[in-house]
Amino acid sequence: MKKLKYIFVACALGITGCATTPPENLFQVAETSLQDRQMQSRFFETSNEVELLSAGVAVLQDMGYSIDETETKSGVVTASKTVDATNNAQIAGAVLLAVLGGGNMSIDSQQQIKVSFVTLPSKNNKNGYLARATFQRIVTNTQGQVTKAETMKTEELYAEFFNKLSKSVFLEAQKI
Repeated sequence: MKKLKYIFVACALGITGCATTPPENLFQVAETSLQDRQMQSRFFETSNEVELLSAGVAVLQDMGYSIDETETKSGVVTASKTVDATNNAQIAGAVLLAVLGGGNMSIDSQQQIKVSFVTLPSKNNKNGYLARATFQRIVTNTQGQVTKAETMKTEELYAEFFNKLSKSVFLEAQKI
């Protein structure tokens, strides 16, 4: 019975020794989070959330995305597309490494871009909705390993999306 206690204590210590601690900055908000939210959000003066979501779906499809999921009651649309991620500089580096006898170097091969489009009733204006879109990408290399996972923060991307969405919302409202 005494041996069993020692084995139990040793196992308990072994398990707790393998526990990891979360990074210190895990729950810290990034300094640019307010700017990012402003870039990713727009107000639309419409009383019909379904039309806004429908316009968002149309814009995403026009941009080449496949719709993964829609939930009109929650005001959520998710979409994705896979595009080529090859980089000429990486290819040149891989060729140079191979010539020098360095072996097989993996390079970025494709990226999957995921979009979340969310609508919420505006608290400030009862005749409108706040729409937020986030674009994220996951880049994989030729060996299938993830080399990058990031939120895309290009202002032009969000401006293009929201300009197209504004036009689409107008067309939806006019039944065109």
